[in-house]
Amino acid sequence: MERNISKFVRLMKMSWAIQKRKRVSRSKALIEAWAIISNEDITVFYLVQRYNVHNKPVKPQTLNQMALFTRQ
Repeated sequence: MERNISKFVRLMKMSWAIQKRKRVSRSKALIEAWAIISNEDITVFYLVQRYNVHNKPVKPQTLNQMALFTRQ
């Protein structure tokens, strides 16, 4: 039960930030936040590739870590 509540809290905080930053409706912000949380591994891979501006080699450990998202 506690795990579901903490996941819900993360989802709501992320959706509020998306709603405020992008000025979209509440439902669209929740959909975006849910997509990010449910596909964490893909999101981390995308962010690493996107912000690797100098095309330096990326360690496999970097791609596999979930340090951006709190896990319990």
